[in-house]
Parts: sequence; C-alpha cells; structure tokens
Amino acid sequence: MKVRRSLAVAATAAVAVGVSALGPTPASAQETSGAAVEYVALGDSYSAGVGAGGYDSASGDCKRSAAAYPELWAEANAPASFDFTACFAARTTDVIDSQLGPLDADTTLVTLSVGGNDIGFADTMETCVLQGTSACLSAVAAADSAVTDTLPGRLDTVYDAIRAEAPAARVVVFGYPRLYELGGSCSTGLSEESRAALNDASDHLNDVTAQRAADHGFTYADVRPTFTGHEICSGDEWLHSVNWLSPSESYHPTAEGQSGGYYPVLADLV
Repeated sequence: MKVRRSLAVAATAAVAVGVSALGPTPASAQETSGAAVEYVALGDSYSAGVGAGGYDSASGDCKRSAAAYPELWAEANAPASFDFTACFAARTTDVIDSQLGPLDADTTLVTLSVGGNDIGFADTMETCVLQGTSACLSAVAAADSAVTDTLPGRLDTVYDAIRAEAPAARVVVFGYPRLYELGGSCSTGLSEESRAALNDASDHLNDVTAQRAADHGFTYADVRPTFTGHEICSGDEWLHSVNWLSPSESYHPTAEGQSGGYYPVLADLV
C-alpha cells in the first residue's frame, strides 16, 4: 500500500515558475492530473537533487533535496501519493535493486535520470580535473565508448523493470545538461578542448538515452535547452564546478538548476 509522504516546506520557496497545461496522456490513457497522480521519482543524483542543498537527513547518503525537481513538482501539484527514492551515485542496477519498491499497478507517473554513473562520470571528471588534457580526452573517449557498447543494454534492463512493476505509468526519462559554455568566462580550470569533449560525450549520452526511452514508449525530457546560457563558464551558472569542500556536489545542478532547468521541463510535459 502506498503511503503519502509529507512534502518538504522548504521546496515551496523554490517554486517560482507556473505549471503548464497537461501534455499527452500515456499509452494506457490514464491521465496524470491533479489528485489522480500516483508519482514515484527514481534515479541518480541529478534526480535526487545533489548540489541543490536542503538535504533530507532521513535520506542519508542518498542526499535527497527539498529543492529537487520531483519535490518541486509534488509540492505544486499535490499528487495522491509521492515516493522519492532517487539516490546519489545510483547506477541502473541500483535503481533495480533498491528503488522500485513503491511502484505498482496504480502508479501513474514515474520520473528518472540514470546512466551517467554507469559510464563512469565521476571518475572521468576526476581524471579531467587532476590529470590534464591528454588524460582527460582518453577518459572521455573511454566513457563515450561505454555509451555505445554497454549503456543501451543496461538502460533496456532498467526500463523493462520499471514497466513490469508499473504497467500503466507514464515514464519520463530525463537527460543531462551540457556542462560547459564554450568560449565562456572561465580563465582557469579545464582546457577548452577538454570542455568541448565533455559536452560532446554528454550529447552522445543524451542521444542514446532518448532513443532507448523512445523504444520503450517512454517520454524523453531534454534539459539542454533550459540550461543553455547557464552552464559552467556562463555568466549565470546553474551547475557547480569542482567543489573541494563538498566534492559530491561538483558538476551537479544548483537549486536554480533544479527549479529553472529541470522543473519547467517536467511541468511542461505533465
């Protein structure tokens, strides 16, 4: 039986944009509107809200934030039930093993982002920051190969598992923003060549994710347009650069990135 969890009061202040009209209905023809919604938010740190602050102490190392886009949507729409299981550092196997419990035949809406950790995102960024351009380009190339060779099968497995547990749900799969504005304001840090390579690899990751989502009948949510002009090295950054005091927040969206980059995309779709 689903239990509706209380919504964090802190999320209210972050909701600065209105909710758009409903998008297309899922294949089951069930509407995801108002109190009819049974919402489950899955995924990795980008869905958990790592980098946005205001973490729920009860979520422990998962670092689920009151400013994360699932919390913002739930606060604005008051669904009949809301379960938030996204977690820092989650891979596709972690979603399957630890996050699917709230899903059932009554679930009408599922959101998630996953895949970045399966291709070694954190290790790639560590290499780029600490070892220079040559090592960075090699690490990015290895991650890019994993996007082609191993990620599609892993995404298929997690998407199949979600559909099996929530056969009537509309599933919205989020992509990732580009990290850098090329030719931007950064005078130190990674080389422009490394930044361009990372952006290209992110685009490849998003393209593969979008294709696998479409092949499963899921909705793909592209956040690159909303983050344009707000990447690292822009004049108005919605992403953390390297954070030596809180390394887990490095290269993750800020609270503004969640409310201005992720939330409006979900609001427009649902």
